[in-house]
Order: sequence, then C-alpha cells, then structure tokens
Amino acid sequence: MEQPEHRATFTLHSREYRLPQCPTVVVCIDGFDPEYLQSGLDRGLLPIFANFMKNGFRATEMSCMPSFTNPNNVSIITVALPSIHGIAGNFFLDRSTGKETMICDDSLLRGSTLPKQMSQCGVRVAAVTAKDKVRKILAHGLKGDAVCFSAERAAECTLAENGITDIEQWVGRPAPSQYSADLSLYVLDAGIKLLQEDKSDFLYLTLSDYVQHKHGPSSPEADDFMNAIDEGLAKLAAMAIVGVTGDHRMSRKSNDAGEPNVLFIEDVLNAKFGENAARVICPITDPFVRHHGALGSFVRVYLRDQTLLEPALAFCQALPETKVALSGKDAAQRYAMPLEREGDIVVISTSSTVLGSCRSDHDLSSVMDFPLRSHGGLSEQALPVIMSKAVNNLQAARPRNWNNYDVFDLVLNWAV
Repeated sequence: MEQPEHRATFTLHSREYRLPQCPTVVVCIDGFDPEYLQSGLDRGLLPIFANFMKNGFRATEMSCMPSFTNPNNVSIITVALPSIHGIAGNFFLDRSTGKETMICDDSLLRGSTLPKQMSQCGVRVAAVTAKDKVRKILAHGLKGDAVCFSAERAAECTLAENGITDIEQWVGRPAPSQYSADLSLYVLDAGIKLLQEDKSDFLYLTLSDYVQHKHGPSSPEADDFMNAIDEGLAKLAAMAIVGVTGDHRMSRKSNDAGEPNVLFIEDVLNAKFGENAARVICPITDPFVRHHGALGSFVRVYLRDQTLLEPALAFCQALPETKVALSGKDAAQRYAMPLEREGDIVVISTSSTVLGSCRSDHDLSSVMDFPLRSHGGLSEQALPVIMSKAVNNLQAARPRNWNNYDVFDLVLNWAV
C-alpha cells in the first residue's frame, strides 16, 4: 500500500507509531479469559493460537478498570487510561441532571484515537464491532472513506454513516442475533472480506462476550466458539499481521445450584441508612441484558447526604461480598479513572460475586438458563496478548508490564 510521502509516523499520548507497511489487524476478543484459551490449547483444538504463541508473541497483560467493554475498547483505540480518555463504563449517572445515561457515542470521549490518526495520515481504516454501542466511539474522527459498522446493525448500514452498504449480501448471510456466537464470527468474516477485497489496510475488530457469559471453559459451546475464532485468525494471518487482545476476562458468579451470587447493594445500604439514602449505578448496564442481567463486579454508589460517606464506606468495606470499597476520589486515583464521572463510593466485589442495585431493578430470569458468568472487577483484569509475528527486541519493546492498550504498539512498532 502507498504511504503518504511526507509522513511515516505519528505520535499519540507521547508514544510514536509507525504507519503500517503491510495490512495490520487487531482483534479484541470480548471476554478473552485465558482459561478458554488454555483449555483449547491443552486439547489441541486451537492450532492457530498455538502457532501464534510458538512462532509469534505472547504475554500476560492487564485490562483497565473497571474491567468492562466500553472503557477497555476505548483504552485500546486511544492507547490511554480511562482517566485520560474519559470513558469509565457503559452506563453512568450524570450528576448535573440526575439522569442515568447509556454511553452510546463519542460525546464524552476526550482526545484522539489511533484509528483517527491513521485515517488522517491516509491509511485505509476499518473498524468492525459486534455491538453497535461501541461503533460510534470507534468512528470518532474517521475520514469519510473509512469503514465502520457493527454486526448488530449490519442490515442498516449506509455509505454516509458506515462507509459501506449491503453488508448482508456482501458477507453472504443475514445480520445475526444479538444473543449468538455468530455476532462475533460475523465481525471476523467481515474483516476477512475487507482484506480479501483489498478495501482496508488497518483493521480493528471487536467481538461479543455472549458465549463466555453463558458457557464456561471446555463446554461444547465454548469449544465451538473458540475453534471458529481460531479458524478466522488463520485466514486473517494469511493476509496481515494480527494482534489479539481482550477487554476483560470472565468469572463464575453462581453457587453450586446455579443461582447467581448477588449482593443488591442499594437495598442493603437503604436498609441500613434509611430510605433513598443511596443510589447505585451498575456501569455494566447495556442493551444486552440477557448476557448478564446488568450484574457485574463493580458499582458506583451515590449518597443523598455526604455526612454518610464515612459510615457507608465502612459498612461497604465490611460486607463479605466486597473485595474493595473506596471513596470515589481514592478509587479514581488508584485505578486511573476520571474523577468527575465517579460516584461517592466505588465497590468492587469478590471474584465469585456480582453486585446489583435493587432486586426490583434486575430481571434474574434472563440469567437463570446457565450459571452466571460476569466481570468488571480486579479478578477479571489479567488477559493474554498474542501476535502472529515475533517481536523485534523484546526488552526495548516493553521493559515493563503489558496493558491491553499496548497491542497497537506491538503490531505497528515491534513485529519482525
């Protein structure tokens, strides 16, 4: 592909990036828990992953907090922490209006993104996501010729909005259900087509975690899903440098009877401190509630009366379901989250527990078909990062710990 003669690199957040010299793909596997990977590797089900790890590169990385989809996808494309880019959940409370708001576009995003910078340098950029809630953020600042669409809304794509149309005919099958493994596989198939037809040189493909929310490692459903991803990676790697990362891992949150281990923290706070003493926001909340019932490992507590801060914080810290409880200020500092979008208290659950607001706000029937698996806490941060190519001068590439947002540094700057 031709590169702009006047420019071979650009800088984002004080780090320099090379423009791709060959097609380059980053795949974010939503819910990329290493147990799924290791289970498949141990039984010889994932030959392409095995090849990447033997002949390319693998390390353990950490996701950002909270370990949810939106903050981490935005961290990956901005190569920055949430305290810098400003997105700290899928759902938040706007203190100025008192309204609970879904983050479904780039209006709260601060700064630039790596795809935007690539697009402005003349690189043909494509971003394909399973969930439309991420798509408008990925499209931030892209030039008109860039391709950006979601599998969820593939039937509705237009040239003006998405840079491509007639997706279903082009991919060869209808847009899949939101609640299916095929939502993710559709993304991979679209990425493969974009490369086969020489429509893009720089791709970001981000999947759905529907399967991992419902099915544990070594289950037939998880095996089939991981094997299909493996086959998709084989096709991508035949045409491009491929980096694979994740936004969070997944933990079982159910007891032996298959019932969710839930603490409805707004209920217990109001029982302790009085009616309407606390309001709890679950930032995992999104349109895909059948995945998780809006139950995750991280919540934000807003207090009616600030004199309750110390006793309410102490109460939260003493709950057996709590791993960490901090004031919003301390949580923002410790986990590099934007302070202006924090609650009064942040509560993070243990690895086997999820947190809800009020029992009446959560439909548990949506998560009773399989033992609940979810994420958002500290126990869901450690992930694999994998690349199809070996790394040139590993010590120079990263003399410190890896984060999932380092994946673009890997594929652009250090692939052999």
